[in-house]
Amino acid sequence: MAQFIALLRRNYDEFPEPQFTPALMEAEAEQARSLYTAGVFRQIWSRGDLPGAAVLLEATSADAALAALETLPLKKLNMLTLDTLVPANPYRGFTPRG
Repeated sequence: MAQFIALLRRNYDEFPEPQFTPALMEAEAEQARSLYTAGVFRQIWSRGDLPGAAVLLEATSADAALAALETLPLKKLNMLTLDTLVPANPYRGFTPRG
């Protein structure tokens, strides 16, 4: 299993704020909870710089991580833009010495 960090943001270029309805946002949260329960989403944060999310995912490949993100209702509707998907490798400073 590999880990990836995804930065997503709301697509305000095509969808104004009123289109992000409470029902749609609840559907988005429910799918995020499902992906978390399934072990795909390991952590998720609301972005502090703009409306969107930062997600730590576990998947077998970048394609599998992208496929998981595509299950999000906002992503399906093109209301959510993926800014970047970064593979995350273990930090070498935590390996045993000697």
